[in-house]
Amino acid sequence: MNNIKFLLLGTSLSLTPNLTFAQCVATQDCETLGYTETSCNGGKGVKCPFGNKWACLTSEEECLNLACDKLGFSYTCTGTGEKGVGNDCNGKYQGCSCDSIYQYTCSGTGYSGGSGSACDGKYTACTCSSGYEWNGGSCQQQLNGAQGDLYYCNGTVVGVKASDMGFYVAMKDLGSIDWYSASYQCSDYVFCGSATGTLPSLEQLVSIYKNKSEINILLSTNGGTELPNTSHWSSSGVQGGYYDVDMSNGNRIWYSTDTNHNVRPVLDSY
Repeated sequence: MNNIKFLLLGTSLSLTPNLTFAQCVATQDCETLGYTETSCNGGKGVKCPFGNKWACLTSEEECLNLACDKLGFSYTCTGTGEKGVGNDCNGKYQGCSCDSIYQYTCSGTGYSGGSGSACDGKYTACTCSSGYEWNGGSCQQQLNGAQGDLYYCNGTVVGVKASDMGFYVAMKDLGSIDWYSASYQCSDYVFCGSATGTLPSLEQLVSIYKNKSEINILLSTNGGTELPNTSHWSSSGVQGGYYDVDMSNGNRIWYSTDTNHNVRPVLDSY
């Protein structure tokens, strides 16, 4: 009896109608999607999934490219500075990135544009506006005038001084010349703009000698020429002769104006 009950139950369930849901889809057209051939030579092709048309492939290379594209490998990454991300599929990648040297956007105060070609809007270096210079990966404003122990002109050191000095010393000697030539060339020496030099006084030369070690370090580390151990003309004296200071020992000696000595301009006011 129990078996009969189970049979009847199974029969009643089997008679219950199945529920179905209709789904509206757009009619697909094989030819519109590129499946235009009725057959392919050698069977190299892709059959339309809902028809009898084929998209034929002319070579194994084309077949491989199609497979790579289907997997998302569609970037060649051959632009300036580009390189592929991850592994390639037949020479194509899933994405591209720029070489790390392309890191500057070259925009903002002091920038006039990029240097060379860009990769994704970034450059390997930038060009700077007037008054700025490319230094340390950025456009920095060029220094002018006194900055501590250094005197600048458009970002370049043109004079140095020891910490206890009230004047700046030029970066190099003007050579070994007579006093009148020394006086003229020093007064015509331009540190920067309207800041012109002068022949140092005896007191200034003595101060230079006393601070020679510190001055020479500043000169050598900023592109200058160290003070030679020779006599240097001063502006102190009388008609017919002036004093010099020997940078090897600090001695002060009077010489006639036609004697040749080294000369280094100084900047008094700044």
